[in-house]
Amino acid sequence: MNDVNGGGATGYRAPTLTDVAKLAGVSTMTVSRVINGHAKVAADTRERVLVAMKSLDYRPNMMARGLASGRSRSIGVLTVDTTLYGPRAALRGIEGAARDRGYTVTISHLNDPDRTAVAQGANLLRSRSSDGVILLQPLISEVPRNGGPADLPPMVAIHAGTPGDYPVVSVDQRLGARLATEHLLSLGHRTVWHISGPTLWYEGVERVLGWQEALTDARAEVPPVFRGDWSAESGYAAAMELFRSPGVTAIFVGNDSMALGTLHAMHELGLRCPEDVSLVGFDDYPEAAYFSPGLTTIRQDFDEIGQRSVELLVQLIESDGPHTQHLVLPPQLIVRASTAPPKA
Repeated sequence: MNDVNGGGATGYRAPTLTDVAKLAGVSTMTVSRVINGHAKVAADTRERVLVAMKSLDYRPNMMARGLASGRSRSIGVLTVDTTLYGPRAALRGIEGAARDRGYTVTISHLNDPDRTAVAQGANLLRSRSSDGVILLQPLISEVPRNGGPADLPPMVAIHAGTPGDYPVVSVDQRLGARLATEHLLSLGHRTVWHISGPTLWYEGVERVLGWQEALTDARAEVPPVFRGDWSAESGYAAAMELFRSPGVTAIFVGNDSMALGTLHAMHELGLRCPEDVSLVGFDDYPEAAYFSPGLTTIRQDFDEIGQRSVELLVQLIESDGPHTQHLVLPPQLIVRASTAPPKA
């Protein structure tokens, strides 16, 4: 450290772009490209630069970069209830991906996700200097650009029920439901019952359709749907109603939280999992492996959802051109101890 005060106090010199370049073994131009999210940087080189920046605690001057580029390097996120795991996990992925590209994130909550509220929210974020907006809105509602692309800032949607003229990033919910249902059928269960999420949620509707398709393709009986609201409490209530039906040996539950409520109902009714009833959830909560028994579930990669949505939005912001790509990511079946063949 250099003594800059002349009185024995120790001064601090903030790390520079040159310091980062030297530590990473690259040019200052390469460091600048990484900071600005330039696509033409090799992945290993980008990683070395990011590690060097973190090691030196180097923080780019966002205001100076914004003035130089005419942009604020800020992303706005319009979202619904972030107390739910899915939106919360996707938001975490967005924030991490934005940070890696040198963008800050501003969050605004939607109380009413209709087209007017979304347009107003997006333009409010633009007025607060957001270069673009990620619409984290899994409820089914149209958000068309009534007067053309100029009416809204650059926008990317996640899990949009009705894609508009903007990019959409989603996980194949219908495929995930099929994987869950087919797994239970492959174990020998004659049919699979379903506790679904709310009908206004894109994921809830798609998971019901995937479950029905898998049963129909297998020529299995399609039982009635029992509905919850994503909460453990609603899963418990739906399960208590479902178990009034005879012969239930397998249940696909619309998310892991409702599956937890279903397990609690089974415990109260003296039913064992999976000896009496097999159970599959959806989302793969971090806690799902620690349910008793560990929960078989469908995993969604929320970090990749955030990464892809930020990548598409940055492309929109920097190219200033129309882009309507619909990117669908595959889910993954995670098998744990909550599923087994039915009793003889």
